[in-house]
Amino acid sequence: MNKIPVIKSQIFENYAQIKFGFSTRIGGVSPYPYGMNLSFNVGDERVNVIKNRELFFGELKIGLDELAIPQQVQGGTVKRVYVQGGYDECDGLITNSYGVFLTVTTADCLPVFLFDPVTKSIGAVHAGWRGLLLNIVPTAIRMMWQEFRSFPENIKVFIAPAAGVCCYEIMDDVGSKFPEEFKVKSVKTFLDIKLYAKMQLINSGVSESNIEISEYCTICNPDLFHSHRRDKKKSGRMMGVIGLVR
Repeated sequence: MNKIPVIKSQIFENYAQIKFGFSTRIGGVSPYPYGMNLSFNVGDERVNVIKNRELFFGELKIGLDELAIPQQVQGGTVKRVYVQGGYDECDGLITNSYGVFLTVTTADCLPVFLFDPVTKSIGAVHAGWRGLLLNIVPTAIRMMWQEFRSFPENIKVFIAPAAGVCCYEIMDDVGSKFPEEFKVKSVKTFLDIKLYAKMQLINSGVSESNIEISEYCTICNPDLFHSHRRDKKKSGRMMGVIGLVR
């Protein structure tokens, strides 16, 4: 069987204490246009999604019964979790439990992954423009301090592939909610959600040198990534995962 492509993080590769990976649309069993779709909620057959999850997480040697999965609602809630399973009404999870692999599901929104090598704690956050305005990223940083005494300056961050400022077009109703320095205007207006998240991280005390941002834009890389903005209802979903290992 062909190897399943997995996006890795340079900043996380230095640490044997964690396992991390982010999927693409390549290598799945679902019919076109889904391919490697990992979501049950986009019209794909359930049996195909399960097989796709087995393929992707199997590549990382992670069992499906080891996953913690938030039922994302484009909100600002982050939950501390102790065990695997599904978690309602939240877009972020944090833990210091070994063998609990935190996931987020995306197809343009920001997947933000956190790791404190000092306290051995992790986080996974799904942040669209609504979540960014609800400060879900700073909330995750604050909760890691409250729950684990993680100093922000120790936290390593990877912002995985997401919509880039090259393609993330917004209308005035959304644009008016963001400062001008995060927008690029020509005939249309584009929002830099990656830069906005970076600003929030730095303002929360995370060192800029501890932040890695993927240059991939999900919208303008159709051969590699699903994109809801590009493909609408015919879009599958990627998943990213992070977990502590002994």
